[in-house]
Amino acid sequence: MKKLLLAASVSLAMVGGAHADEHSGTYAFDDKGAHQFITFKISHLGYSWLYGRFNDFDGQFTYDAANPENSSVNVTIDTSSVDSNHAERDKHLRSKDFLHVSEYPEASFKSKRVVVDEEGEADIVGDLTLRGVTREVTLDVDMLGHGKDPWGGYRMGFEAETELRLEDFGIPMSLGKVSETVEIIISVEAVRQ
Repeated sequence: MKKLLLAASVSLAMVGGAHADEHSGTYAFDDKGAHQFITFKISHLGYSWLYGRFNDFDGQFTYDAANPENSSVNVTIDTSSVDSNHAERDKHLRSKDFLHVSEYPEASFKSKRVVVDEEGEADIVGDLTLRGVTREVTLDVDMLGHGKDPWGGYRMGFEAETELRLEDFGIPMSLGKVSETVEIIISVEAVRQ
């Protein structure tokens, strides 16, 4: 949300609020058009980066343009859809050593609050449940844009980043000191309902 939240606040003040709420509403992730990605990156032995993604997830968010602090988001992830572009590694990632998908087939994120600072930058704080463990995490969020699409709908896009410690979510496999954390990047385009 960052810079655009500040711009939205300035616009609201300038136009008297008449148009500020035109992009408020509830938005569903565009899973049909595959305009959504949850990717991750983790160090491999300190020599390279291992990249991957989750191919199957869904969610929605509610955006309040006049009061961004009142916005919210919910996401559900099929953990068996993990994809690192290597079948044997993906099998290992699905095992008890990592995601343990036979026991925990779903991960989820549910926001609790949106924090906007004086510069208009925003964080979304919420509960991430992964491998049966729920912990509060903070997403650093940027609004990428919003507007009408060619099919008569209205779209909005965000990108968010966070970093997780594997052991905080009960992942028993140790990959060494340089691989204790994984960076998560979420990019979502959603359609107003």
